[in-house]
Amino acid sequence: MERISFHDQISRNKLKSFILLISIIIIFVIFGSIIGLSLGPDYFFIIMVVSIIISVFYVWFSYYNSHKIALASVNAKLASENEYKQFHNSVENLCLASGLPKPKLYVMENNNINAFASGRDPKNAVICVTKGALKKLDKHELEGVLAHELSHIGNYDIRFMTLTAVLVGMISIISQIFLRSIWHYSINRNREKANAILIIIGLILAILAPIVVSLVQLAISRKREYTADASAVKFMRTPTGLIKALRKIQKEHITIEDREINKAIAPLFISDPFKKIHGLFQTHPPLEKRIEILERM
Repeated sequence: MERISFHDQISRNKLKSFILLISIIIIFVIFGSIIGLSLGPDYFFIIMVVSIIISVFYVWFSYYNSHKIALASVNAKLASENEYKQFHNSVENLCLASGLPKPKLYVMENNNINAFASGRDPKNAVICVTKGALKKLDKHELEGVLAHELSHIGNYDIRFMTLTAVLVGMISIISQIFLRSIWHYSINRNREKANAILIIIGLILAILAPIVVSLVQLAISRKREYTADASAVKFMRTPTGLIKALRKIQKEHITIEDREINKAIAPLFISDPFKKIHGLFQTHPPLEKRIEILERM
């Protein structure tokens, strides 16, 4: 079995994430150009201004409050050092190894093994684990999970995914405005045949572009998970803890507590709490694929 260097894995997935982000920008430019050519630059300018204001305001609020929203949605409680000493000790040791500041630690009521990290930068980050993770994982396995979450913080994944969300949001808003206004605009203007063709192309793009960029956004999310896995190995110098933890997660079933988790924050978790979505619509890579790659490191 061919061995994989965690350094190569980190570099490769970061590059793929960047390429995927560039593809969203390319779609945005092509879509904008078609609208500008078919309906005129003035009309496109108005759409751009509206979409930028709505998208940036929404994402700006989410960016600065993402950790508060995520913690509140799962009713997480601050983990006291006296009650969760091993949790604190493990994070402190990993922070020393990674050079990251210690994030605030939280615990959520859920008997399954899971965890998530959030926050706009390492100085404003949080890590939340389920009570199931603290009960079912041994020290080495828990450290593997925590190293994965610290990797998300160290790699600025929240910032990267926020930028992606801005672009995806803008394309979706532009598409909605274009689709809602195109019929009225076309009826009240005499159009040359060339413009009519461009409008048709614009309509097709307005329908397909939001779907395509959403799929690209999910692909980026999966690449960031692979990167966090590899970075966790870099911090711990061994993949065994994370592998064992992922195997335990693999054997678990969806519970009532999982179903109550807000689907909007599901991508933050180390493993999709719903576990039912497959293929292109996954926010996470398949656990078996992640384990296979880790075993080769």
